[in-house]
Amino acid sequence: MKAVFRHILPVGLALCLLSGCGSTAGETETEAAFVDEAPLGVASLEEETVALAEGPAALDTVLQPEASGVLTKENEKAVIDYSNTEDGYVMVCYTAETNKRLKAQVKGPTTTYTYNLVKGEWDTFPLSDGDGSYQVVVYENISGTKYATALSVRFDVALADEFAPFLRPNQYVDYGVAPNTVNKARELTEGKTEPLEKVQAVYDFVVKNITYDHELAATVQSGYLPVLDTVLAKRSGICFDYASLMTGMLRSQGIPSKLVVGYAGTAYHAWISVWSEETGWVDGAIYFDGVSWQRMDPTFASSGRQSAAIMKYIGDGSNYTTKYLY
Repeated sequence: MKAVFRHILPVGLALCLLSGCGSTAGETETEAAFVDEAPLGVASLEEETVALAEGPAALDTVLQPEASGVLTKENEKAVIDYSNTEDGYVMVCYTAETNKRLKAQVKGPTTTYTYNLVKGEWDTFPLSDGDGSYQVVVYENISGTKYATALSVRFDVALADEFAPFLRPNQYVDYGVAPNTVNKARELTEGKTEPLEKVQAVYDFVVKNITYDHELAATVQSGYLPVLDTVLAKRSGICFDYASLMTGMLRSQGIPSKLVVGYAGTAYHAWISVWSEETGWVDGAIYFDGVSWQRMDPTFASSGRQSAAIMKYIGDGSNYTTKYLY
């Protein structure tokens, strides 16, 4: 594991981010042996983004995802590009004209992730469950929470390394289109060589400079996604924004980081987890108490002004339950 991470840090390879959403170089389905249709039918899909408002009061060259068209499944409605599964992501684009709400599900070996789709745009989703068999399904709304299958594909994943899903931009941590965020992370970490020193610098900045946006928390709508440069400019956000901003900054510096969604007590919440050679994965997220690295939650720490009671709560792992990793 250590050798792999040492290899990750100096990565300087850039891939082209496709700005359009038309047909890719691979117009036909390839590697048919890995493909299996999901049965046409109706599914009931829940919303989760609004619940994330309930929380309390840089690489030199960004690793961009690419819909390269080598392995695709498509029809008259949508395209699923699974060319880069070894790099920990899959991409989806709904190409047909529609006014219906659209969703995609990434069903991994242990967890099913449900996302919103925007017509005519490529969206990137992490393969957070690691190696194993996956199914990706595109859905279009019928009524209420009922959705019909528009396209599906099955494939097997063998990651190039365990960190692949947690280094690149995706729909929830889109630092690939956030140059100000990437530049700020570079500024904060200038002269620092150790990953945990960079984590400390980014954490201190987020906790001390970003405030909790109670108005946004009260009005946030389904489909809300953090726009990192906007959060940075406003210096405010909900827990989703705090966690996404910090995760994006750290990933842009080559530090594997997970945006974690789950429960803090009974509240639906978002926080982070990072990896270093010194600590391995620190479950939940981290802060430095002057002696050792402990669980950290940037929203709680900031809104609670890092009081002793708040930091004690954060440090108690029993208060946190992980549901999803992005």
